Amino acid sequence: MPIPTEPIGSVPRPPQLLEAMGEFQAGRITQERLDFFYEAALRDTIQRFEATGSQVITDGEQAKPSFATYPIHGLENLAPDGIVVPFADGHTRRLPRLASGPFHYKTFAASYLTAAHQSTKLPVKQAVISASLLSLLYPAEDLDGYTREQFTDDLIGEAVKDIRACLENGAYKVQIDFTEARLSLKLDPSGKLLEQFIGLNNQVLSHFSAVERQKVGVHTCPGGDQDATHSADVDYAGLLPAFFNLNAGSFYLQLASEKDRCRVLRLIQEHSRQGQTIFIGVTDPIDPQIETVQQVCDRVLEAAECIPLDRLGTTDDCGFSPFGDDTSTARDTAFEKIRARVAGTELAAEKLGV
Repeated sequence: MPIPTEPIGSVPRPPQLLEAMGEFQAGRITQERLDFFYEAALRDTIQRFEATGSQVITDGEQAKPSFATYPIHGLENLAPDGIVVPFADGHTRRLPRLASGPFHYKTFAASYLTAAHQSTKLPVKQAVISASLLSLLYPAEDLDGYTREQFTDDLIGEAVKDIRACLENGAYKVQIDFTEARLSLKLDPSGKLLEQFIGLNNQVLSHFSAVERQKVGVHTCPGGDQDATHSADVDYAGLLPAFFNLNAGSFYLQLASEKDRCRVLRLIQEHSRQGQTIFIGVTDPIDPQIETVQQVCDRVLEAAECIPLDRLGTTDDCGFSPFGDDTSTARDTAFEKIRARVAGTELAAEKLGV
């Protein structure tokens, strides 16, 4: 397809998997039995991705407990009372807190990639969590015998390993999920926290060559969980100038759900740089209405007025189910939205003559 189109990552899990996850947490089934349901969900997800016509797919994050905590799930040196992230509808998500050092990953994203490759010949994109989000695990007061500087060094090392393993295992693209970017401006309107986050993620990216960084992208959105966001009220104008300072090749931006898309597109035009491919969101996972092919096409044509065609791509605004227990979007709805994105992008490319 002349205009590239890629998913963000997660899709809703089948009911059978959700039930099995609950049974496992209650101690009524074994890990081996749970793995059976993970594998069945992965095969079904890939088959359904292929049926949409998508030329780039993901594993749907079927086996991740969440997009944010997959590397640390099950670590014994975590406490449950970390930072709380409030969403617009009143519900919250809570990160764990590092209780003692050293910090390390328990699970690397390449394990999900390897499993997906066994079920498809299509290119597979792999999402990883940003070092900046995991930096929030360290408590306000220094831990005994394990300083913040030591933690940061270990965190960068683990984040680099996570990305490198994906690249070495044949990922089509590695996408860093940076959903806390916009949220940081809500927590600290001065922009200093965002600046710290950008600097930390660029430290991770500095370990890769210019060629490797062309296969690494960064995704930003105002969050999407149980049909609610955590920072949609934060103006993109405060984020985008810093966001495009990240030394990555691809940038995935939520846009379909923005009230004034044209204004955001002009900001992208102003602040993005040559060599950066911009994937704009053309489907809204939170909206239960399935976009039509023509709606997607029109959004692509709108974006093409501001972004050069050789740097334009399309995506979904966000993952459809970034947390394992989020059932707010039906699985069928997610795949129909993906199908519309693929077909609408193709129609726009035809109209644009590319």
